[in-house]
Amino acid sequence: MFHVNLPKLIIAIDGPVGSGKSTLARRVAEMIGYLYIDTGAMYRAVAMKALRRGISFDSTDALTALAGETHIDLRQQNGTQQVLLDGEDVTSGIRTPEVAQAASKVAVISGVRKVLVAEQRRAGQQGGVVMEGRDIGSVVFPDAQLKIFLVASPEIRAERRWREHEQKGDHIDLRRTLEEIHERDRRDSERASSPLVQAPDAVVVDSTAMEPEEVARLVVMLAQNKAAKSAQ
Repeated sequence: MFHVNLPKLIIAIDGPVGSGKSTLARRVAEMIGYLYIDTGAMYRAVAMKALRRGISFDSTDALTALAGETHIDLRQQNGTQQVLLDGEDVTSGIRTPEVAQAASKVAVISGVRKVLVAEQRRAGQQGGVVMEGRDIGSVVFPDAQLKIFLVASPEIRAERRWREHEQKGDHIDLRRTLEEIHERDRRDSERASSPLVQAPDAVVVDSTAMEPEEVARLVVMLAQNKAAKSAQ
């Protein structure tokens, strides 16, 4: 098995929905023995709780208060990330299309982001982490030693998302999925709080024509280079 030992860097992976951030972050963390942190899972957990309580996604104050009273634990179990929402395992439950759409609405609320960004910083401040999201390199950890901005064409991202749901037995429409990708891109890039932007010092990686393992090996190589330069 491919494995690399590195000092405790902070590796930030940002990019639009469906670009493969989660797959990449999990694999890189596995290859170098780091902790994998999926920040999107935090927003999904808050969104799930809001859906359960029937809170309107226009009620920014109520959603901010909800985030503040919510306890989210991200744990590593058998090589995968387990998500606990107020002690309940919601790892599978937060992956539904309904929760995904709700999470994208929750994520534009500045009060919610402030609460969760503080949690993300606390979780990754010691280093030795691969953290992925949409504002990790630009907002959460602007001083991260390695920043990756992962991109892929909207069509490829829609197809990947469609295949992901098909494998789980969730039958969704590919054309509708592409429309949702475009909508998520617009919402993420235009939001007032922490919009999706490429950090100036981020390395852009286009995964459109690359296999996941190729992308992971490239990022590990970049991490090795960063570590070598830091040691000089």
